[in-house]
Amino acid sequence: MSDTDRTGKPASPAPQPNAPQQKQQFDLGTGPGRVLVWFYGVFTVAAASRSVVEMILDFGKAPLAYVLSAVAAVVYGFITYSLVRGGEKARRAALVCCAAELAGVLVVGTWTLLEPSAFPDSTVWSGFGMGYLLIPVILPVTGMIWLRRARIA
Repeated sequence: MSDTDRTGKPASPAPQPNAPQQKQQFDLGTGPGRVLVWFYGVFTVAAASRSVVEMILDFGKAPLAYVLSAVAAVVYGFITYSLVRGGEKARRAALVCCAAELAGVLVVGTWTLLEPSAFPDSTVWSGFGMGYLLIPVILPVTGMIWLRRARIA
């Protein structure tokens, strides 16, 4: 006895050759995207933890640096969420955030090299992320490459 006989309903209908194709949802968190999710997740926790501790212990020492670390944590968290969520809207939002992150890393990195006195303490993006093995400048570039390749046709 087949499933159709027991339930009285036929199994799923056969695909129609002339039926319009639905857009396939591309899972951004698979393959190389899974590595990006991991890195962005780790950097979210690291930047958030760092900024919270620094703000609690000595906010007056370098408020700009600590706020920028908190901003980096928010950006990292949003990108992580978008990669896990998947879909075209999330892909586009993550792509915009990666571009904004790269701009932030480049601006803050340049600023910290040209005017070190503006930053009595470092940020996640100081010196283009030298304190983090330059991952903060490499990560958004890698993310943008992955997100552009993951575009849904």
